[in-house]
Amino acid sequence: MLLSGVSEMESFLEKFFPGLLKGTAHASKDVYCIYNSQALTAFTSSLYAFGMIGTLVASRVTRRTGRQAVMLIGGSMFLVGALVNAAAVNIAMLIIGRMLLGLGLGFSGQATPVYLAEMSPPRWRGGFISGFPLFISVGYLIANLINYGTSRIPVWGWRLSLGLAAFPAAVMVAGAAFIPDTPSSLVLRGKHDLARAALQRVRGKGVDVDAEFNDILAAVEHDRRNDEGAFRRILRREYRPYLVMAIAFPVFLNLTGVAVTAFFSPILFRTVGFESDAALMGAVILGLMNIFGIVGSGFAMDRYGRRLLFMIGGALMFTCQVAMASIVGSQLGHGSKMAKGYAVTVLVMTCAFSASFSWSWGALYWAIPGEIYPVEVRSAGQGVAVALNLGLNFVQAQCFLAMLCCFKYGTFLFYASWLVVMTAFAVAFVPETKGVPLESMGHVFARHWYWGRFVKDHKFGDVST
Repeated sequence: MLLSGVSEMESFLEKFFPGLLKGTAHASKDVYCIYNSQALTAFTSSLYAFGMIGTLVASRVTRRTGRQAVMLIGGSMFLVGALVNAAAVNIAMLIIGRMLLGLGLGFSGQATPVYLAEMSPPRWRGGFISGFPLFISVGYLIANLINYGTSRIPVWGWRLSLGLAAFPAAVMVAGAAFIPDTPSSLVLRGKHDLARAALQRVRGKGVDVDAEFNDILAAVEHDRRNDEGAFRRILRREYRPYLVMAIAFPVFLNLTGVAVTAFFSPILFRTVGFESDAALMGAVILGLMNIFGIVGSGFAMDRYGRRLLFMIGGALMFTCQVAMASIVGSQLGHGSKMAKGYAVTVLVMTCAFSASFSWSWGALYWAIPGEIYPVEVRSAGQGVAVALNLGLNFVQAQCFLAMLCCFKYGTFLFYASWLVVMTAFAVAFVPETKGVPLESMGHVFARHWYWGRFVKDHKFGDVST
């Protein structure tokens, strides 16, 4: 997110994209198209392409080395990538830095949600997993605050902005070095004593972990009896629901429109009439709304269930998208910018949309895929979901500004129509998983009105909360 604000800094554009800076200064016709530059979006979105590659590689590596090692590798690559970007003297160095950042993002995004799911107590698993998107949102907020401050530093402000990304990467590396691997991962690699010790450590001394540990052993034993690659196995009929979820969640996540709204929020706010500093501050406000939404979701999902959050969030996001389309369509024309009052209304609607997204898909995208997969396809399922998400992020980042230029206010209606589809899908096809232990998740699918024709109940343990 640091780079989305850096791309607004004149010192950065003057050094690496002088042609774009001149073109923007002389743009005067269609305000929807002022910032439509494939050169800049291709550069910024390259992070997602390499993130997708990193995720697919991490999905294979994690079964051999464990979740902890993958997070350590991801943090290290992100650290080096941030330092390379900060020291960049030409576009080649920037691209190399982006490649490393993308690979680090892919490794971390694949392993971290699975780690949280496997270490969390079943009763509070949703709250634990929602910590992942929560701290992503906190990072997004801090990044925008940094951009807001460094935009006032001439010449080298962009270097400081990019270089500060090394700090959270260093924290991640240090943290990953001192945490234990998950019991499921350790059992998969034959380290039963270490696995039991890790489980006892996270559950607390004196807590009876025999039943939970036996469930983990049974799940891993089932994995070994069906010894084949996780990616080949997830294609089998009995794993069809998990494959559908691995594909549907990232597809629908991107069709909410939030990724491009967040990534290009400074540009979007400038388009509707805010000046540069005000646009960056608008992005800061969006970050705060994301945090409020995720915190609320973390408290609610383990009390009221996942499906209710989907319904509330879907209805609110649909309302916000339609409202923004109406305001932007009636007020934003050729060669003019929106009146300040209407621009503020767009900002309010965008903030409400961000909070609604964080409350629903933003938190549940990480919570549900991280908890539903059986251990034998967990690395593949999470890998497919994260890789597809990053790939779609790349496509959307490439296409959004051209789409805004072509469809204009219809862009918001496009996303609104998909919100209807994805909310209906969540209500009809996503089982309620509140309080269900990971090793017993198959019961939920076996008893579902549709997925029960694919998943058989006999191989899973008892569902207890």
